[in-house]
Amino acid sequence: MSREAAAPIPRLPAAYQARPSEWSRGWRRFARYRPGLVGLAFILVLLVLAIFPDTFAPHPYTQIFRGMRGAPPTWGHPLGFDHIGRDVLSRIIWGSRVALIVGLLATGIAVVIGVAVGAIAGYVGGWVDSVLSRLVDTLMAYPLLVLLITLAAVLGPSLVTVVVIIGLTTWAQYARVVRADVLSLREREFVLAAAAAGASAARIIFRHVVPNVMGPVIVLASLGIGGIILLESALSFLGLGAQPPTASWGGMLADGRAFILTYPQIAIAPGVMISLTVLAFNLVGDGLRDALDPRQKDVTINR
Repeated sequence: MSREAAAPIPRLPAAYQARPSEWSRGWRRFARYRPGLVGLAFILVLLVLAIFPDTFAPHPYTQIFRGMRGAPPTWGHPLGFDHIGRDVLSRIIWGSRVALIVGLLATGIAVVIGVAVGAIAGYVGGWVDSVLSRLVDTLMAYPLLVLLITLAAVLGPSLVTVVVIIGLTTWAQYARVVRADVLSLREREFVLAAAAAGASAARIIFRHVVPNVMGPVIVLASLGIGGIILLESALSFLGLGAQPPTASWGGMLADGRAFILTYPQIAIAPGVMISLTVLAFNLVGDGLRDALDPRQKDVTINR
């Protein structure tokens, strides 16, 4: 064997060796925040219940048990019965589907509109920025709940209406955050290089600029889902959300309002679920804020 073949292969310096990906480093930063992990576990359980409610619900959510109107919890019905004899636990499980559908879909609509408006306003500038910024300011000036109640009353109460109107009225906060980031990014070298290479404004915005502003948007969206679930519950409580017999937590609160002293389990169970769900999304948002912050440093923990 020749000397060349027998010679050991030189190793790269430690600085040039493969480093963990940005996703793995972000996950490690997120995992260090234990409340965020608890919130994520709760959301995952809730997501499974929302996808397969008929599997986990012990009874159909519309089934009425005669003679059990407002009856207290039993072994077969851990959360008791509502004011007309339906199983509260089954309705809580089915209500998780309504809450997550509205929270996720409305947030998706708001993010898409807000990112597009904010990126265009920040990159194009001039009169386009002025017009879009005034639109954002006008939308944020209205009391959101009053605006939602008005639109829901005009368009008619339904689950689809709730998703659409919440998505179309909550995008302004995303537009404002994205615009502020794009104003600083449009003078960066990679953006100027893309423009010098002949890339169109649309390609620069959505291929080079938008991916670099998604970190704050993801954090804001994770925090905003809980607020949207609260808005949906408020509309359902007022009779402008999902209509009976569809199970929704806000509707269950409305049903239990008149029986809070005699049948408290009707209102307590959905109220606790709303609180825990909003808290879980807020905890995940706090964890994502730390995980996606580029100023955070990885800490190696020797166990």
